[in-house]
Amino acid sequence: MAPVMRLLILLFLPGIFLSCGVYGFRGNNPPEGISKIFVQQFEDLSGFSEPTLAEQFTQDLKVRITSDNTFRIAEKVTADASLVCKILTVVDDALVIVSGETVTRRKVTITVSADFLDLKKQKSIWTKNFTNYGEYVSSSNDFSERANGVRIAVNRITEDIMIDLTSNW
Repeated sequence: MAPVMRLLILLFLPGIFLSCGVYGFRGNNPPEGISKIFVQQFEDLSGFSEPTLAEQFTQDLKVRITSDNTFRIAEKVTADASLVCKILTVVDDALVIVSGETVTRRKVTITVSADFLDLKKQKSIWTKNFTNYGEYVSSSNDFSERANGVRIAVNRITEDIMIDLTSNW
């Protein structure tokens, strides 16, 4: 191999590997100085007949934040930021109807508003609505199936909130 070719390889090869090292799959990092988040108990404004829905959302989101390891959960007095979420609507609709007007599959759609606040600067970082759904098999009056649909929707929305907490900066 010619000496000029070796020199070119030695000059460009490290640059290629170094440029690959800073790439991430998430987008940008969260705002600087925010490492601890206070997650306020979700407020349920939906009127849906599920008394544990707000608690389910709150706990799911806290587990997701803890597992992600980008932020730590903290009390409001020591937190850098706060997340305030409200369950706005829960709609349970027929999805598949077969002969005789029998509903065999249903869809629960949930909309949540979320406010991500910088407590140090006393300003909003973002305010967004998140809507997602969960499907379930509709069989007579079995509410355990509906609970599965709700659980899927909650999981999807908390995932969407987590993605927005850690990216899009």
